[in-house]
Amino acid sequence: MRLEITPYYAAILALLFIVLSVRTIKTRREHKIAIGDGGEKSILRASRVHANFSEYVPFTLLLIGMVELLSYSPLIVHALGIILVFARLSHAYGVSQPNENFKFRIFGTATTINIIGVCAFLILIKPFFTLG
Repeated sequence: MRLEITPYYAAILALLFIVLSVRTIKTRREHKIAIGDGGEKSILRASRVHANFSEYVPFTLLLIGMVELLSYSPLIVHALGIILVFARLSHAYGVSQPNENFKFRIFGTATTINIIGVCAFLILIKPFFTLG
């Protein structure tokens, strides 16, 4: 078995990572702050969106890839990938807003954590049950 689905979600999320990186760089240049946030909330927001993405997405993609390698249904792998993309877009949108709507942030975070949990569960039960 090889990875045929997960790389597409990795590529989509890589493009989102680039957008978040560029936005953080532009915000830093705009305020002439190279390190830290200098008390500027827009830099703090941009850098936290970028950092949170960096903290969660690689590990989650790794787990989705493992689910795929264990020969779960392509439908399950696509569902995990699509939901992850929407979760990260929601989180990025929510945290980026100056007057943050916590619904987007909470949805993005909770959904990402749930995907991690679902993947872990699927990986752990695979030896005992055949699903999808």
